[in-house]
Amino acid sequence: MKRDIHEYLKEFDDIPGTRVYTAARARQGYWMNQFAMSLMKAENRDRWKADERAYIDEWPMSEEQKQAVLDRDYNRMLDLGGNIYFLSKVFSTDGLSFLQAVSTMTGMSVEEYQAMMVAGGRSPKGLRSIKEGR
Repeated sequence: MKRDIHEYLKEFDDIPGTRVYTAARARQGYWMNQFAMSLMKAENRDRWKADERAYIDEWPMSEEQKQAVLDRDYNRMLDLGGNIYFLSKVFSTDGLSFLQAVSTMTGMSVEEYQAMMVAGGRSPKGLRSIKEGR
């Protein structure tokens, strides 16, 4: 029996705390990710730091994407098609390490997040399905 790929990919949205980077997310976040990659160049980082709104308005992103970036809401950026490896250019420009930035996405302190990861990461026990509440 042939399975609809879109229905299959939609099942990934049921994984709590996880955003699977699908082709649909890649298309949605293309310009946001291109913006983030532009920060690899020192002159672009300088322009961004001088006037974030002016710089981001040069990119054809949705207003919702722009606001998520301006708010440094990394979880929202991921929801809107951001790729964490591209978005790392944003938090690196802010002087944050990967550990510091990712800990903000969990609601944990840097120390709590680091300890969890050193201990092997999140436990596989607990909430495994949003829709089933298990």
